[in-house]
Amino acid sequence: QVQPVESGGGSVQAGGSLGLSCVISGGAPSTSFVGWFRQAPGKEREFVAAISWIYDSPVYGDPARGRFTIARDNAKTVYLQMNRLEVEDTAIYYCASYRDGDLRDRASYPYWGRGTQVTVSS
Repeated sequence: QVQPVESGGGSVQAGGSLGLSCVISGGAPSTSFVGWFRQAPGKEREFVAAISWIYDSPVYGDPARGRFTIARDNAKTVYLQMNRLEVEDTAIYYCASYRDGDLRDRASYPYWGRGTQVTVSS
C-alpha cells in the first residue's frame, strides 16, 4: 500500500518561508507523479503543484506560481518550498500519489497523506 507522509508544517509570519517534505512509503507509486494540495477552512481542496518522478518536470497551480517550488530526490521524497507566504496560504497541505487523469484534479490521486498544518500570521 502506497502511503505518503508529510512533514514540515508550522507557523510563520507573512513574508516568511516554510519547507514541506513528503516521503512515499510502502510499494512503488503506481504512476509517475506526486502532487501537493491544500485545503483552507471552509474551502475546497485545491491543487498546488505536482512533479514527475521520471522527468523531474514540475506543474504548478495558481497558489504556487512565482512563490513555491516543488522538487524531488531519488529516494521517494518530494519537497515543497514555500516563500513569501501570505495569510491566505494558511491551510492543511496534503501530499498525494497520482494514478491517472487530470494532474490538477484530486480525484486523480488515490493515495493521500494525513496532511500538515501551515499557519501564516500577519
